[in-house]
Amino acid sequence: MSEEEAATGLRWNNNVSVAAIALISYEYLILLDKEVEYVWKRPWSFMSCLYLVVRYFGLFLAMVCACWGGLMYIPESVSYDLIVLIEWGFSVYFCFAEVILIWRLYAICNQSKLVLHVLVGLFVPIVALSIGTDVYLYSRPSVFSVQEVMTPNAKYCTLYFKIGPMLAIYTSIPIMCFDILLVIIAAFTLVKHVIEQRRIKMRPNTYMVMIVRYHIVYFALNLTNQILLVILWADIPTPAMSLAELFNGTAPFILAPRLIISIWDTHANEECVHVSTTFADCLCWTSPPDFEQHEMNPCVEHPESTFSADKEVVEV
Repeated sequence: MSEEEAATGLRWNNNVSVAAIALISYEYLILLDKEVEYVWKRPWSFMSCLYLVVRYFGLFLAMVCACWGGLMYIPESVSYDLIVLIEWGFSVYFCFAEVILIWRLYAICNQSKLVLHVLVGLFVPIVALSIGTDVYLYSRPSVFSVQEVMTPNAKYCTLYFKIGPMLAIYTSIPIMCFDILLVIIAAFTLVKHVIEQRRIKMRPNTYMVMIVRYHIVYFALNLTNQILLVILWADIPTPAMSLAELFNGTAPFILAPRLIISIWDTHANEECVHVSTTFADCLCWTSPPDFEQHEMNPCVEHPESTFSADKEVVEV
């Protein structure tokens, strides 16, 4: 690498680092008041614990990614351990994000134990594959190296992969297939729900539509993330590499907690006369237009609804 290329790479890294820190900090601050209201001031639950994991573990990973490489000088000996931590951290974060999607599918599928067991059974091999991939690709010094680059005005560390991107491509295929399955189940559940609601002349449930939409958005995000992770293994121009790293280092950590907060916030602001449980599966339904008495109480529980009232409430 020439001195000019090293200086250009350092400038790109610093600019991307500043942008990542600004985005993550801004996102954290604008959601802090809602987090205090919906998490810290309420009894903790399984979903609130998942929120705290994706919120603060994601914040930690995003800041480490932003600081490594140039914005803050980190010695070469420490940099290798940080890269391993970052790559393993991305995998752990992915697993928690997938658990959130599985839990929401379990909720909107009428708390079907079959759906839960099938998804968990398919997810366990995905976790094992992710662990094996991280061990093989990121835990062996023979696969990649961290080198210190010195310029007249600064010095920083960068990494070089010693193998091609094909293994990363192959190992990402099962992950994408699993995400496709989650989207298909969510879409099928929504279609079934819409048909049932039209039969009884009621609008689709707001939360059902929202959760399915988030599944699709997350699938698109994860697909883009997996493609960019593979691209980072290839020898691509510095600007493209930096922009890909900016996306991978911010988008997953912004979207996951925001999706949880959005559902909670929608539930809290819904104009419902009766809400049985805080953050519960939605029991609020739009009233049939022909019944005036329902207009006085727009939130009713219907026995044919996907969210059965006689079942244990699952927080989404």
